[in-house]
Amino acid sequence: MRGWVQVFFHCGIGVYGLGFGLILLGLMLMAVLYSSIGHGGASGYLVVLSLTSFGMMEPIWLKQNVWCLNLVVSSIAFYHYRNSGFHDWGLTIPFVISSVPMVLIGSYMRVDGALYDVLLSFVLLLAAWRLFSTVDHDGQDVYEAPGFRREVLGIGGGIGFASGVIGLGGGIFLSPLIILKKWGSPKATAATASVFVWLNSATGLIGSSVSEGFGVEFSDLAPFAVAVLIGGFLGSRYGAGFAPENRVRAFLILVLVIASARRVLGVVGLWP
Repeated sequence: MRGWVQVFFHCGIGVYGLGFGLILLGLMLMAVLYSSIGHGGASGYLVVLSLTSFGMMEPIWLKQNVWCLNLVVSSIAFYHYRNSGFHDWGLTIPFVISSVPMVLIGSYMRVDGALYDVLLSFVLLLAAWRLFSTVDHDGQDVYEAPGFRREVLGIGGGIGFASGVIGLGGGIFLSPLIILKKWGSPKATAATASVFVWLNSATGLIGSSVSEGFGVEFSDLAPFAVAVLIGGFLGSRYGAGFAPENRVRAFLILVLVIASARRVLGVVGLWP
C-alpha cells in the first residue's frame, strides 16, 4: 500500500489524487477515534503517515506536524467534554504542572532503539488488558482526584518527558493510569487528557523548534488539519455527548492496542 500511495502523492509537491484522499481519510478516522476519548491522536497519525512517503521524512518533521494536529483535535475535544460538564481542574492541574517542564526537556532529546519500542508496547498492552478486565464494571465506582501527591507529580513528569522525546501528547499514557487508579471516570479522564495533550503538544513544538528549527510546511499541514478538524469534532461530540462511560473506556482500549501493535510490528520488520 505504501508504494501505491506514493504514486499519487510526493511530499513537498502539491499533487493531489486518490492516494492523498486516502491519507486524509485515514487521518480523519484516527481523529474520530482518538478524540472520542479526549486524545489528540498523535500515535494514530504516525500509523497513517508511516504508510506513505511522509514516513520517510525526518523525525523532527513528523513530531512537529503531529503535535500541530494534536493541538487542533485536543482543543475541540476539550470544548465538548468541558461543555458537557466532565472537566475537573482539580484532576488536571497536578498532571499538567509536572508534565510541561519535562516535555520541554524531552523535546530537546532524540532517542532510538528497538528495546524502547518493545518495552513501550508491553506497557501499552498491559494497560489495555487491565482496562479490558474491568470494562464490565457495575457503574458504582467511586472516583477521587489525587491532588498533589508525590506519585502524581512523578507520573506527570515521566509522561511529559517521554512525550517530548517521541513526539506524542501523552494522553495514551495518562488516561489508563487515571482510570485504573480510580482518580477519574472515563469521561472526566478524557476531559483532563485533552488539556494535558494540548499543553504537552504546544510545549514540545516550542522546544523542538528552538533546538532543531521549525519544520512544519503549512502547505502540507493545512489539508491534514482540515481532515482531523472534521474527525475531531465528530469523535469528541459523540464521546462527550452520547457514548456511555464504558464505551469511552472501550475506545481507549482499542487506541492502546493500535499504538502498541504498530510499534511491535515495526520492531520485527513487518511495518514500514
